[in-house]
Amino acid sequence: MADITILGSGGFGLALAIMCDNAGHSVTVWSKFQDEIDAITRTGELKAKLPGVQVNRSIKLTTDISAVKDKDIVILGIPSPFLREVCCQAAPYMEKRTIVVNTAKGLEGGSLKTMCEVAKECFPENHVAVLTGPSHAEEVARGIPTTVCTASDDREVSYYIQSILSNKTFRVYVNDDVIGCEIGGSLKNVIALAAGVCDGLGLGDNTKAALMTRGIREIARLGMAMGADSDTFGGLSGIGDLIVTCCSMHSRNRRAGILIGKGTDPQEAVRIVGTVEGYVCTKNAYALAKKMGIEMPITEQLHRVLFEGEPAKNTIVNLMGRPVKNETENDFLS
Repeated sequence: MADITILGSGGFGLALAIMCDNAGHSVTVWSKFQDEIDAITRTGELKAKLPGVQVNRSIKLTTDISAVKDKDIVILGIPSPFLREVCCQAAPYMEKRTIVVNTAKGLEGGSLKTMCEVAKECFPENHVAVLTGPSHAEEVARGIPTTVCTASDDREVSYYIQSILSNKTFRVYVNDDVIGCEIGGSLKNVIALAAGVCDGLGLGDNTKAALMTRGIREIARLGMAMGADSDTFGGLSGIGDLIVTCCSMHSRNRRAGILIGKGTDPQEAVRIVGTVEGYVCTKNAYALAKKMGIEMPITEQLHRVLFEGEPAKNTIVNLMGRPVKNETENDFLS
């Protein structure tokens, strides 16, 4: 059994804590917010994030960042805009032997680095891995069978994570493609936000299927330009995560998109729904695509809606009116 600290008491952090505790591991959850710790201690749940899910009393709760000290695994469950800040706070207490597992999905504003790249800069002497895939917190916490993948800079580290975190309700596959897993997990939020806009506009299944299919091609196009393996995008961190995030009402990205499609101002939609990783990721992915000279038409159109005031209905006309081309696009990196 492992000694694990999870940084972040959001829905996914708590879900992983419950899952790991049920599997017999020693689990500590750190939160920046004392009121969240107090709420869990008082009621046994965090209604704002996981209503109706009981947080095991055996899980230790703290606001002391030194809880990362002398741990086998530290799991990062921090929203991407705040990951570097929290990692920098934790770094003085992190020991070399500790394996860092990142679950945050996104690109850092300004640097446009992935979350594992950010974590590696903060913990240069530690092995850093990504854990990603179709895994809504609401279902992980309730023990609904879930399958994800992990990738790291060392395959033996990945096998260790697989052996520790896999159990009867949570199955972990090993993947060697860190950048592919990260890009797939991050950019699916962009496509899911766009899928929600389609739903909000009242468009049909045909439209959404096309958006998802062309969306995974778009994600792969950027990922492969960054050195990813194309096979990754047909797996759990690619099409798997894309399906669940585009189609489920657990998805905050989809819910925000629905509001935007119905006419709600994008910033207001994000405020109503809460953390919407795809909102910031759209801006950063669009900037990265422009920097690298990669064509990403769905991301571009969503960026217009979110940040340039373009009416959502116009983007469908813009996408459908693009020049026709070969679907396989064998030369899209040329």
